[in-house]
Amino acid sequence: MSRRFQQVDVFSSVPIAGNPVAVVIDAEGLADEAMAAFARWTNLSETTFLLPPTSAAADYRLRIFTPGGELPFAGHPTLGSAHAWLGSGGVPKGERIVQECGIGLVEIRRDGAELAFAAPPLIRSGPVDSDTVREVTAALGLQPADVVDAEWVANGPDWMVVALTSGDLVREVTPDMAALGTQNVGLLGAHPDGLPGEPEVAFEVRAFVPGIGVPEDPVTGSLNAGIAVWLRREGKAPADYVAAQGTVLGRAGRIHVTDDGTDIWVGGAATTVIAGTVNL
Repeated sequence: MSRRFQQVDVFSSVPIAGNPVAVVIDAEGLADEAMAAFARWTNLSETTFLLPPTSAAADYRLRIFTPGGELPFAGHPTLGSAHAWLGSGGVPKGERIVQECGIGLVEIRRDGAELAFAAPPLIRSGPVDSDTVREVTAALGLQPADVVDAEWVANGPDWMVVALTSGDLVREVTPDMAALGTQNVGLLGAHPDGLPGEPEVAFEVRAFVPGIGVPEDPVTGSLNAGIAVWLRREGKAPADYVAAQGTVLGRAGRIHVTDDGTDIWVGGAATTVIAGTVNL
């Protein structure tokens, strides 16, 4: 069966500089096995499937697959899928887009050319235990003195964030993926003076998820959402900031975070790179 399809680049206004997500727009009737097989075939960090909602409050339902299995929530697929849904004629019921997914309902707002989702609450938080920190630090090829903090920031994916002494050090890390195993590890480091020509970039982020077939994710919405919730709770970041991700992979992802006092919004640009149909 021919189904509408888009491949959307997320967290960059320039095509192929962000993180791509494959979006099957007309996914109704597809079996779980077919979704999983197509996600393995695309071999992207995530492939999504747009379905009719089961909640009256939602505009659509989204299922999110990695090459290794299904996720209850992920950030860049949320924004890329909303972009594809709007571009294929979707009209929100209300002022904001409401996505139904594995963690429930997620609000998405439009701000000019950008989309942003409301960061979901953390389902696991608190300091990472010292044994796990030692194991992860060794797998990352780091010394204990390189690590300033380690915190669980799980909001669907079971993320831990390891904060390093600088954004430059984040870029230098060469992890041992086999040693990381099934850990979902995010790295965070500050850029106190921003980046050349981009003084608003406050942090550098990287994400490693080898356990689900994604050694390094180019730009990661769920991780950045968890980081933002943690940083704002601890007063370690301003209400508005930009994080860079994907630098080591030759990408230029930019994640815009805004805390409006009620919700923390995580957003960026999205661009359709491929549009057509897929036979599934």
